[in-house]
Amino acid sequence: MAAEIGKPLPVPTLETRPYWDGCKRHELRIQRCSACGHYQFYPRIYCTQCFGDRVAWVTASGRATVLSFTIVRRPVSPAFAQDVPYVVALVTLEEGPSMMTNIIGCEPEKVEIGMPVAVAFEDWNEEISIAKFRPA
Repeated sequence: MAAEIGKPLPVPTLETRPYWDGCKRHELRIQRCSACGHYQFYPRIYCTQCFGDRVAWVTASGRATVLSFTIVRRPVSPAFAQDVPYVVALVTLEEGPSMMTNIIGCEPEKVEIGMPVAVAFEDWNEEISIAKFRPA
């Protein structure tokens, strides 16, 4: 588990708690505005499209496309030394928002822009699971 090797753990806040609770259940949760239908990620207290305050949490499809990526070959800290090389990517969710993530389940050199991916979860401890993506 990540906590045992010193990786920093996310700290859920009032705004992000529904996202992290969803990840713990292996569900990718994003927000949708009840007024205009706009999907958004990262969590906010208002809609970034119409500025309404009626944002609700919904379960996303978990399907996405790689928009951009980089291969990390030097760890950002000793906690990530065993992970290199790894892919940090920006993916566009089927619902529209983009999110930063890792691509797992394939060699880093096989990742391509436009590649279809699907969400997968890594359980870092009993409270925190991290949404990552693998080739679809």
